[in-house]
Amino acid sequence: MLKPLQYVLFLVFIFSASLVAQTHVAEPAVNLGDTSFLDGIAGPGVVIEEIGDGAHEGSVVDGYGRPIAGAGATNSISELTHIAWLTHKRILSGWYGTEVVATAAHVNAGSAGQSGGWGALTVSPFILQWSERKIGKVPIDQRIVFDFDLPVGAYTRSSAVNIGANAFTVHPYYTITAFPIKRIETSWRVHYLWNSTNDSPPFATGAQSTQAGQAIHFNATAAYNFGKHLWIGPNAYYLRQITDGRINGVPLRNSPEQVGAIGPGMVWNSGKWFFYANGYHELGAKNRAEGNKLVLRVEKTF
Repeated sequence: MLKPLQYVLFLVFIFSASLVAQTHVAEPAVNLGDTSFLDGIAGPGVVIEEIGDGAHEGSVVDGYGRPIAGAGATNSISELTHIAWLTHKRILSGWYGTEVVATAAHVNAGSAGQSGGWGALTVSPFILQWSERKIGKVPIDQRIVFDFDLPVGAYTRSSAVNIGANAFTVHPYYTITAFPIKRIETSWRVHYLWNSTNDSPPFATGAQSTQAGQAIHFNATAAYNFGKHLWIGPNAYYLRQITDGRINGVPLRNSPEQVGAIGPGMVWNSGKWFFYANGYHELGAKNRAEGNKLVLRVEKTF
């Protein structure tokens, strides 16, 4: 049976205001809190799931965390369809598998415009999932995945708001779930993000090319098991851009993004069905929007 196995959600590439467009190259939307509890647990089989995101970004802040005048609120909704398959074949003692993720979204950025359509297509030719083992007396489950995001999403140079980023990304991650004591779980998923160059940025930027910087981001949980089927606890995420973005090949100083978030969450399962609900309040943002987010997921394993 394949248990929770969720992947990167790419939503929107947006310059929220002309000032931001001139001084910052936005990271594509990534998996910030879209996966959570029991994340490292999986086994041979197939999983099909739907993930729905709703977000309200009330402000856009600069590299010092100060709100940018004229950058209004942004509201977005998205839907993700994810299919993954783990075989019984093993490499380095782990089960080998593949996956594909398709996304669609609608974004309303107020005076900056709005956009809707398909997002990037995520594919992974290489998943390795290890069965449960112990470190001392602590059971752990872990997985590594090499995700690649193809720039097939809705994109046009005439719009400052786009669902697609018009750039190829490499996005591997490592996830682990541990049970340090009875009825307590903690899950961590750590991603690395690399973005290729966009040779056709929006006309509003006045640029010939843009490239978002490299980034590290992670999701984390801690939950208590209330009986056999229900887990409840806090969930969080954090993103930090580790290299400068570039416009026309020139690095932009004081441009790296940062944001953290925390909130309550739960997962309930019935047989091979899993139902997740996760809420987040963002804080500590730099060079990006800051707000609140709700994630709902339904998953069926085979």
